Amino acid sequence: MKASGAPIIREVKLLAEPLNKVDVDGIFEGYASLFGVADLGKDVVMPGAFADSLKKRGPADVRLLWQHDPSEPIGRWLAMEEDRRGLHVRGKLNLAVERAREIHALMRDGGVDGLSIGFRVERARAERPTGLRRLERLDLWEISVVTFPMLPGARVERVKASTIDLAGKIRSTAGRLFS
Repeated sequence: MKASGAPIIREVKLLAEPLNKVDVDGIFEGYASLFGVADLGKDVVMPGAFADSLKKRGPADVRLLWQHDPSEPIGRWLAMEEDRRGLHVRGKLNLAVERAREIHALMRDGGVDGLSIGFRVERARAERPTGLRRLERLDLWEISVVTFPMLPGARVERVKASTIDLAGKIRSTAGRLFS
């Protein structure tokens, strides 16, 4: 208690678990955009904003870059879909590319986990009192792995577990059960 008698309110923040289960193929997934959440530039992506672009391009024609640099392609997108939360993506780092191997190591260590979209606005509306811009239709042309995403919640969330690690865990568990 403080001297004034008011209770001390403690805040607890937990760090995300490091992404140390990056598989040997470099496959990962997460959210590149979240619906209804303002980014640091006061843009808010609305549900359905990517629908036309995804139909037109599909994941094969959306580039996977490092830090939005067109000279730094690091892999390819395997799947993209809008769900209730946002734009969910699954990508594969090309581990034959030196930069992708470096990013792979950083992802395994938890040093890099941001995702960020590169797009052209096709339809948006501004809200004067709040200063927010509601993005209603976007032409998505790239999604980057980044150090600092403009939308802090746009992150790599899961990395495919290594089949080698999984097999080892199964053997270990079976050994304990049947010995």
